Amino acid sequence: MKTISTALSFGGTQGVYRHASAVTGCDMTFAVFMPPHDKPVPVLWYLSGLTCTHANVMDKGEYRRVAAELGVAIICPDTSPRGDDVPDEADNWQFGSGAGFYVDATKAPYAKNYNMYSYVTEELPALIAAEFDVDMDRQGIFGHSMGGHGALTIALKHPDRYKSASAFAPIAQPSTADWSSGSLAKYLGDDASGWRDYDTVALLEDGHSFDDFLVDQGTADSFLDNGLRPWLLEEACKNAGQKLTLRMQEGYDHSYLFISSFMEDHLRWHMKRL
Repeated sequence: MKTISTALSFGGTQGVYRHASAVTGCDMTFAVFMPPHDKPVPVLWYLSGLTCTHANVMDKGEYRRVAAELGVAIICPDTSPRGDDVPDEADNWQFGSGAGFYVDATKAPYAKNYNMYSYVTEELPALIAAEFDVDMDRQGIFGHSMGGHGALTIALKHPDRYKSASAFAPIAQPSTADWSSGSLAKYLGDDASGWRDYDTVALLEDGHSFDDFLVDQGTADSFLDNGLRPWLLEEACKNAGQKLTLRMQEGYDHSYLFISSFMEDHLRWHMKRL
């Protein structure tokens, strides 16, 4: 692991790091905020959305003051593999670089690199546990948009690992959403039954469950009707008996102005469970 940068903030340390990933076949960059501490601290994983890197939430998420107060580490992975040898569609913001959708691809040529599910759930956690003073028995996960989709699906598949899960404007049913179904087909093949493992609504239908979810969604989000569709998540949770707090935030959009407005709420909600 190579340290790219570190800086003090609210008594803690915001760092950016890089390592060679065997899972994605390229160098991966990630950010870690370590609060001031004298013993191992709990961990919150933040998964970012389409077109983002590790830096978007680090620069605009406004999490450090509260994370330092609460004593929680914030881990911010990248959203996809990157590099000259990584297949991409440079003119398609919904696929390839910046759009890994937190799946393990099965179709060539993407299967070699686009394994963000295994990266986020296995390889990077092992590195974090080895290199940072954290308590891996107290992990939570949250994210935004594509990352909200990732956070909810990962929590549903690992309810014994994560003690809390929340999302800002998640893609509720990516297998049928305009801006994600095409990407799933390219990563996973045309058989939509193979997409269910990466679809929150489908996972709930198939019997997966988690203690409870917190979801915030802006009513002025331009992607609300054809991309996010929180009412599908609400209905699936109701049918499955899944506890969900869905807060429709009047007038808020899809940006980090929305995320940063409710970041403190989410951090305090997670820490009650961590």
